[in-house]
Amino acid sequence: MPSHREKRKLPYSADQMYSLVADVAEYPEFLPWCSAARIRSRTQEGAAEVVLADLVISFKVFRERFGSKVTLWADDMKIDTEYLDGPFKFLKSTWDFRDVEEGGCEVEFFVDFEFKNRILQGAAGLFFNEAMQRIVRAFEGRADTLYGASR
Repeated sequence: MPSHREKRKLPYSADQMYSLVADVAEYPEFLPWCSAARIRSRTQEGAAEVVLADLVISFKVFRERFGSKVTLWADDMKIDTEYLDGPFKFLKSTWDFRDVEEGGCEVEFFVDFEFKNRILQGAAGLFFNEAMQRIVRAFEGRADTLYGASR
């Protein structure tokens, strides 16, 4: 499966964007194809908060649950996600946030994954880049909804 990397400059602070992405429980409110989210646990591991979460992804006739380990590095404004269980062979993603001098922040997103199921993998391959762009736009739209009035 191809990976996807995207970098965007947004008119919000790195802290605002970090908080938005870190709030996994809210993903069903705005993220395409995410129909449910459940937090299994939250623990502090040194400088990081580790969230174990389940997400349910629904697309046409497919509905799959997967578990992930989300490591929140608040001091570094970074979020790492690793696959735990579900329909993937593997899944890794990272988010990096940094404030920029002229105002706002730069957000960098990277994801790489592969489904176990060949049918799902084939379907994902057909619209992978478009899907990843929609996901990034969904986070931008959520930031506009939450923080737009304060610009």
